[in-house]
This record gives sequence, structure tokens and C-alpha cells, in this order.
Amino acid sequence: MPEFILLSSQEEIRRQVQKTGQKISADYKDKDLVMVGILKGAFIFMADLSRQINIDHDIDFIGASSYEGTISKGQLSFTKKPDLDLAGRDVLLVEDIVDTGHTLLKIIEFIHLLNPGSIKLCSLIDKHERREVNIKVDYSCFSLDKGFIIGYGLDYNEKYRNLPAIYDLKL
Repeated sequence: MPEFILLSSQEEIRRQVQKTGQKISADYKDKDLVMVGILKGAFIFMADLSRQINIDHDIDFIGASSYEGTISKGQLSFTKKPDLDLAGRDVLLVEDIVDTGHTLLKIIEFIHLLNPGSIKLCSLIDKHERREVNIKVDYSCFSLDKGFIIGYGLDYNEKYRNLPAIYDLKL
């Protein structure tokens, strides 16, 4: 039976998402903001974050997969590409967790091909334990050194996304 160790409560998440939304609102004032959520993990965070941003912005999604269980497969496959024209626009990629960085690097390379005006990264969790690629996380709600994190959109084999808080999963 798996063990769930609480890392961040619903209230802690709410406070951090609100603070991050306020910072993004200030930084993108008078800009053409498009939030591009990375599916599937970022959908809950993206929804809550969007409601905390008090400036006009568009929303789109990109789907990419590189994990099988707790292991990165090392290859990225796109399951959905953005629908909006991102040329000249200020793109904020919204991710659930930055881990090795390989997935984000490939997504950023792809988004660059769409000629945005700028690209920045917002992550619910900036995790450092297995970072292999130099990725700048511009906005982060939480920073962790290690663990396999589930809940609030993050999954283990498509399970546990629905948990309202963030947990370290011990198998």
C-alpha cells in the first residue's frame, strides 16, 4: 500500500498560487499574455492560477509526455499542440513540476518555432533532485529538493491527480 506524506496543504497551495498570480499580473501588465498549460499535470494549477491573474490573458494548452510511472522515458511525444497563434505574443508556459528539465527544454524549443515575443516559465513545483538541464523557472510556488510528488494535478500512472493537496508518494 502506498504511503502519502503531506508536503503542502490546500491552504498553502491557495496562498502560493495567489502570490504567484499577483506577481504575474504585475509583470505582464500592458503585455499580450498567453498562458500555455502543459497537459495533463498543469490543468488544476493552471485553472487556479488563471483566476488569480487580474489582467486580460488568453489560455491554451500543449500536451507532451515523457514519463512512464516514476521514470522518464527520455523521449518526448506531443499529444496536443497549441491552437492559438503565438507569434509575437508573450507566452507563459505553465507546468506542474520541473524535474530533469528535458521535457521543458523540448517544449521551449518547439514554442520558439512559433515565434513568440517572449517565453517564460511558471511551475507549481521546481524540483532540483534530478535536474539535468539548465532551465530557468521564472515563477514557482514551491521548491523541493527530492521526492515523487502527487496530488493537485500531479500523478503516478494517471492516478492521484484529484488529491486536493500535494504529497510525497512512497511506494
